[in-house]
Amino acid sequence: MTPNPFFGVFLHALGGLAAASFYVPYSRVRKWEWENYWLVGGIFSWLITPWVIALIVIPGTLAILAQASGTALFWTYAFGLLWGIGGLTYALTIRYLGLALGNAVALGLCAFFGTLVPPLVRGELFGMFYTFDGVITLLGVVMCLVGIALSGKAGMNKEAELSDEQKLTSLGKFELWKGLGVALVSGVMSACMAYAFEAGKPIGDIAVEHGVSPTWQNLPVLAVALLGGLTSNAIYCAYLMKKNNTVDNYWKPTASEERVPLARNYLFSAIAGITWYMQFFFYGMGTTKMGEYDFTSWSLHMSCIILFGTVWGILIFREWDGTSRKTHGWIALGLLVLFVSIITIGYGNYLAA
Repeated sequence: MTPNPFFGVFLHALGGLAAASFYVPYSRVRKWEWENYWLVGGIFSWLITPWVIALIVIPGTLAILAQASGTALFWTYAFGLLWGIGGLTYALTIRYLGLALGNAVALGLCAFFGTLVPPLVRGELFGMFYTFDGVITLLGVVMCLVGIALSGKAGMNKEAELSDEQKLTSLGKFELWKGLGVALVSGVMSACMAYAFEAGKPIGDIAVEHGVSPTWQNLPVLAVALLGGLTSNAIYCAYLMKKNNTVDNYWKPTASEERVPLARNYLFSAIAGITWYMQFFFYGMGTTKMGEYDFTSWSLHMSCIILFGTVWGILIFREWDGTSRKTHGWIALGLLVLFVSIITIGYGNYLAA
């Protein structure tokens, strides 16, 4: 298939928009604990939606997976399981740091590990320093990290400028150092999704052999990887529901003498889950368009999430209200650098193609 990096960048932007937006519907859930709505959304994003879409687009999905080797299936699932731990801690990062800063820190670390480790393991990374297109692409990755650091600086200013009352948001309480610790775990573990796609390449190759368009070849891979993510998240949510005695929230119509809007909670949790899945729906297509340096898809994806997440945090949740113009300047500069990094990575891939 002929590479089309700029179209790939557009697809990654759509995926980033979906990923940055999925947490917004959760803010409409009422009188449920975090573990309740997170599991319902997860069932839609990691089980129902990926398998329904895979079977509709590729009716022979089950035959493709049956032909795949046990090794490919195992490692795709295993890395998905580890990524699921990153997803759990990512949600906690958002609670402690907010959408804007939480995305910047957690996904920045995720971009670094997910982008550079796969080519390093394959022995391809150092060879990029000897080609012009390789240097341009790596420059874009470095710019991505710089943009993330600038966003982090804005977050530290925010921590110093806001009162305890101002730090309370609809998504949780702003707690910088606790959030940074959770974000570190999230960034490292969330990068495992990039490894899951690497491990699942033999599955995608089988799909192409079955006549599937290369654009859709990652749908079976994603279905397997997300089963792993569902496993780790379901185990933890079940633990929390037993610990907090919140299992009956799913059917109990009343709590503290106030009605629980069950239909509304299920609806918005489902919307959040489906929106979340769409990030990897577009990511899987975007990687097929990037050409030789398709591993840069991960940093593109992370950068787009940070960009759109910051916009949501500023415009919808008003997370930066009460901060100084200097702090606004830091976050604006971080956004600008991230935007330029996306264009740079796309241009480097275009030259390679």
